[in-house]
Amino acid sequence: MKLFHCSHCDQRVFFENTRCESCGSNLGFVPPEREMVAFSADQFWNRLGVSGAAQRPCANYTVEGVCNWMLDASDAAQLCVSCRTTHIIPALGNPENRTYWLLLEQAKRRLFYTLMALNLPVPDKQADPVHGVSFQFLEEVSPQQRVLTGHDQGVITLNIAEADDALREKVRSTMHEPFRSLVGHFRHESGHYYWDRLVKDSSWIEEFRQIFGDERVDYDGALSRHYATPVVDWHLNFISVYASAHPWEDWSECWAHYLHMVDGLETAAAWGLHLDHATPAGPPLQAQALSADAGSMEQSFIEQWLPISQFTNSMNRSLGLHDSYPFVVLAPVVTKLEFVHRVIGAARRGEATMNFALVMPAS
Repeated sequence: MKLFHCSHCDQRVFFENTRCESCGSNLGFVPPEREMVAFSADQFWNRLGVSGAAQRPCANYTVEGVCNWMLDASDAAQLCVSCRTTHIIPALGNPENRTYWLLLEQAKRRLFYTLMALNLPVPDKQADPVHGVSFQFLEEVSPQQRVLTGHDQGVITLNIAEADDALREKVRSTMHEPFRSLVGHFRHESGHYYWDRLVKDSSWIEEFRQIFGDERVDYDGALSRHYATPVVDWHLNFISVYASAHPWEDWSECWAHYLHMVDGLETAAAWGLHLDHATPAGPPLQAQALSADAGSMEQSFIEQWLPISQFTNSMNRSLGLHDSYPFVVLAPVVTKLEFVHRVIGAARRGEATMNFALVMPAS
């Protein structure tokens, strides 16, 4: 993610901020501009320090306090482009659920930031009932009514318990997962959504099957076999053990991994990260963002992402934390990430048809 500054006083601010602690201005993220903008601290929301189209805050900003995004003042909608895709929220009678809702929306907005940067449409189901996306944040109120995080025909369901750090860590440990994060769930489930939008019934499908396998294999049966007898040597061909369950999961894990890398490299480049010891006896490294229009991502992955991820892992260990990048990536996985890169690049450049009712830039 890029660096943000208050447009009024130039103080550094962050993606989740709603107020500049330096000058006291209201802050709001303006999606078409991909910038945090300062606004007057009154009812009129006048821009401060930068010109542009008149904006007003999302209703979930002013009323519910779970958003900090803006929308065009002439827009008839009450919710921003991210919040309008959330169609079920947890019951707010439980005070903890509001906190979970806030954390879920924050993670979703990070996903939307990346999708907009990649120029991938994210229509809600009101704008595109057939091909749009809908998020449902559900609470598991009894063991007899389990809530499973997943995707079905554009409907992405998340168990709000995933927003509880302690519970999520318990699940991660129980399932022997090296990595489990809230934004990671959004990235993974968006992979299922975009497989339908970009790969299904497209010119990519045969190459997809050559690289990931035949997705027509019975999905429920494949998952049952995975949980009964996980692949032992999965690391030779897959980014995670779950990716070995079915080609759809393999794609979604690689899609999430690609977004993980895109965001990480953009952040490192924005902060001007420079590593004198990127590799033993090797040249210094200046972090650079990964361009979705680059012909290949392999060089960026090897020369940029691997040393930067090793640095962040070392920092985490110094602070007593888990590795932020607990993965070993072999050549077959790089081939899969390269495929994701090419699909996204072709879609954003208009070189491949996207399966939407109305194709328009998300940004």
